[in-house]
Amino acid sequence: MNVRFGDSVVGEFSPTYFIAEAGINHNGSLDTALDLVDVAADSGCQAIKFQKRTPSISTPDSQKNVIRETPWGSMTYLDYKKRIEFGREEYSVIAKKAKERSISWFASPWDLPSVDFLEEMDVFSYKIASASVTDLELLKAIRSTGKPVFLSTGMSTLDEIDGAVSLLDEENLVLMHATSTYPLEPSEANLKMIDTLKTRYNVPVGYSGHEKGLQISVAAAALGARAIERHITLDRTMWGTDHSASLEPKALRTLVRDVRIIENALGDGIKTVYESELGPRDKLRRIK
Repeated sequence: MNVRFGDSVVGEFSPTYFIAEAGINHNGSLDTALDLVDVAADSGCQAIKFQKRTPSISTPDSQKNVIRETPWGSMTYLDYKKRIEFGREEYSVIAKKAKERSISWFASPWDLPSVDFLEEMDVFSYKIASASVTDLELLKAIRSTGKPVFLSTGMSTLDEIDGAVSLLDEENLVLMHATSTYPLEPSEANLKMIDTLKTRYNVPVGYSGHEKGLQISVAAAALGARAIERHITLDRTMWGTDHSASLEPKALRTLVRDVRIIENALGDGIKTVYESELGPRDKLRRIK
């Protein structure tokens, strides 16, 4: 099965689709967000993804008044979420920048008003975060848009994933294997789940990684992940919860390069004697 995302296709025999997850690593700075668009485009990614929230709705009640130390001083978690949230003005600039760089942009909506907002911004796709797998009203709203969807599966049971998939259009769906720890320990990557998800749901499967380094993401591509999503940052030492599990520009470029090499190396599974082997065969094989 193939799923079209803008000008690209995600499917069994398509090139790996790369999503650069900017998320909230812009820390509320539009200039930083625009720099991240450049990083994603320069690295050869097909898309860059942000997160869209209505903080008064999406912030858990138990967390709203928790005091957090931030670069802007002490403030409640709710005020912090409001401080870093982008609105129409910022996303209009991001959309223009993405178009100039020939890269698609979209976002993970965390509540119903955010779906409406992103529809008004005419995003080409949606990503459902692992935390939202059980938000059935949100899933229904996203399906109603008719847009293709990436569904992340971290922190979820198979029963919960079953429920989410049943509410979405499977012909427009790519599942993303994930483990929702930041950063991810290799022992919890469980990459064999890529094949489990492909077999159980018969849709394309990708990998959303939160690990340090590149090896696990490269292995995911070798094991059949048709889309790779990694958080990106300008500097892993920046303030914020996601930066330490994110890739800096050089690492992102290396990841895309290495996965493209892996794709080329996988071949088609048909045993072939290549022309480049004929000379060594004549030289080395005693019995013909």
